[in-house]
Amino acid sequence: MTSNTSLSKDAKRRFRPGIFSQVVIATLIGVLVGLFAPHVAGQFRWLTDLFLRLILMAVGPLLFCIVVTGITGAGSLGAVGRLGFRSLIYFEGMTTLVLLLSVGAAMLIRPGQGLTFTPSPEDAHIVASYAANAHLLHGQGFTGFILSLVPRSPVAAFAEGNILQILFFAILTGCCLSRIGDAGAHVTRLIESLSTLFSRMMRLIIALAPLGVFGAVATTVAEYGLDAIGRLASFVVLYFAAIAVFIVVLLGGCLLACGVHPWRFARYFREEILIVTATTSSDSVLPSIMAKLEAMGVSRQVVGLVVPAGYSLNLDALSIYLGFAIVFLADVTGTPLTLTQMLSMLATALITSKGAHGVPGIAIVVLAATLAAAPSIPLSSLVLLLAVDWFIGIARAVGNLAGNCVAPVVMAAWTGALDREQARHMLAPRAKMELPS
Repeated sequence: MTSNTSLSKDAKRRFRPGIFSQVVIATLIGVLVGLFAPHVAGQFRWLTDLFLRLILMAVGPLLFCIVVTGITGAGSLGAVGRLGFRSLIYFEGMTTLVLLLSVGAAMLIRPGQGLTFTPSPEDAHIVASYAANAHLLHGQGFTGFILSLVPRSPVAAFAEGNILQILFFAILTGCCLSRIGDAGAHVTRLIESLSTLFSRMMRLIIALAPLGVFGAVATTVAEYGLDAIGRLASFVVLYFAAIAVFIVVLLGGCLLACGVHPWRFARYFREEILIVTATTSSDSVLPSIMAKLEAMGVSRQVVGLVVPAGYSLNLDALSIYLGFAIVFLADVTGTPLTLTQMLSMLATALITSKGAHGVPGIAIVVLAATLAAAPSIPLSSLVLLLAVDWFIGIARAVGNLAGNCVAPVVMAAWTGALDREQARHMLAPRAKMELPS
């Protein structure tokens, strides 16, 4: 009797579609509902909101636990400091490189040629809220960014879901626990137990991803339709192509240098890529990619420090977008840019994009702050990009996700914390992944 029951359970498990298949099915159903029942599709938006809210509920405590246990398990605070310094070098180097390359490519291709834009009072009204947020972002400067790292209270950091503030508090907690030694052993064990608890909770939440994807796709297709890109198609297609080149050439090259197979690496994260494509938010898969990176042989310490920091400091796809958008808006408004203005805007883009993760309409807000360095470009021209921001957001989210999946691998290889044998085993075509419990 027992053997028959176990066989029945195995059969059910064998025929139950995996999360990847479930997300694909949910995406297709969402497209059909959005196209043929748009009046009903809007009622499913709450599914996406619920899924993202569940993620935000658990991601803060989980990140805190992972970072603290990573630091306490490192043994040496010097190793943590070296890892942090090298991570900053990588983040700044990569974002600066892709920003310069994107500007150079845009100036060669000229995506805005042939389009003209005449601003209207209504356009200025539409972008007013983004301009207001941009003024705050632009005005805080470097010192404001440093101050924003420190939460007013630990509770506020978790309540607001501010990743950088949670990371700062976790690093401080981990360093102090390492210093006090045996006196903090009980606290360390408690945090390790909480890490196991929130990891299991996150696995349950991720199982609801197909519902969130369905809601996002159905409402988006119903609102915009499949032909909403219109006359800005060339810019959107160019940006998608640029993200593809960035992923294949730059990130693929980094993986090859680390001894990791790029295609198998992409296949390993296929569920996360699909979820991010549908929701245009990489926050929804943050815990999942951290678990998968650890499972494939990247040390817990590297994962715990590099991934959360990268979500705010390693926005490669956003940098590519800013580079293209600056040249595009200059073309469509007929605004000539001097070398000084261009360099000023690039420097502004690098600064204002840091720590802006989580700001509503982040790309438009950062772009508005960047344009302040060259006031001759009408701010109301941003309305052109607002019309296709959701479509652009797909490539932007996937590009940022790819960059923050590759960065921990690079840092682990750089610091000797990458188990290449484990990586080869987990990335093998028929390998079965077991996430850390």
